[in-house]
Amino acid sequence: MRRNAFSVYILNLAGADFVFTCFQIGYCFNNILEISIEFPLFADVVLNFVYLCGLNILSAISIERCLSVMWPIWYRCQRPKHTSAVICTMLWVLSLVLSLVEGMECGILFYISGPSWCKTFDLITTAWLIVLFVVLLGSSLALVITIFCGLHKIPVTRLYVTIVLTVLVFLFFGLPYGIYWFLLVWIDKFQYIVQCNLYTVTIFLSCVNSCANPIIYFLVGSIRRHRFQRKTLKLLLQRAMQDSPD
Repeated sequence: MRRNAFSVYILNLAGADFVFTCFQIGYCFNNILEISIEFPLFADVVLNFVYLCGLNILSAISIERCLSVMWPIWYRCQRPKHTSAVICTMLWVLSLVLSLVEGMECGILFYISGPSWCKTFDLITTAWLIVLFVVLLGSSLALVITIFCGLHKIPVTRLYVTIVLTVLVFLFFGLPYGIYWFLLVWIDKFQYIVQCNLYTVTIFLSCVNSCANPIIYFLVGSIRRHRFQRKTLKLLLQRAMQDSPD
């Protein structure tokens, strides 16, 4: 497929979701089979890394779509060509650094004796999660308000529907994992207050979020005039990313 600004984001988001789901499957099999290896310790860092990266990329998608609606002339004429690739690279690196530093300082990767900066990096990561959530929610609301309540009527395209549905699915299924992470940092002995099943539920919901995006693309690409049409996978993905009224 010919790539555009948003298909680059979608590709990177799919990569983060794929890694997240694969490591969750391995983590579950490790617990079920009771394999005595250190895979779960390493998996925690990877899971936090790809979760952060997915949230970063989803926020970037929402912000860029919002900018393209509010300032369409600047977006079409002044936006650098490789902005999406550069932003995705920076977000991958930022998420990796945060996860590795927190993993090393908090003893997730290996045991550390003596004082560490674990609490500080936990607070930094939590603050970044809150910022991403506020940005994601704010840009999505601004996008919806601009489309339906703006001075100029803006036609709704399949790309708008795809982005809004992806954000909604994350808020319902992906956000609980981040909230649980946040509560573990700010509430002392939180893991002893609640049942351990709560963590299992957040993991399950996050896996649903990671697997839901392809279904959204399929549904948005296949619906035409209130009917489902059978098309090739390539055509369905192209139509899901379609930025012209249909």
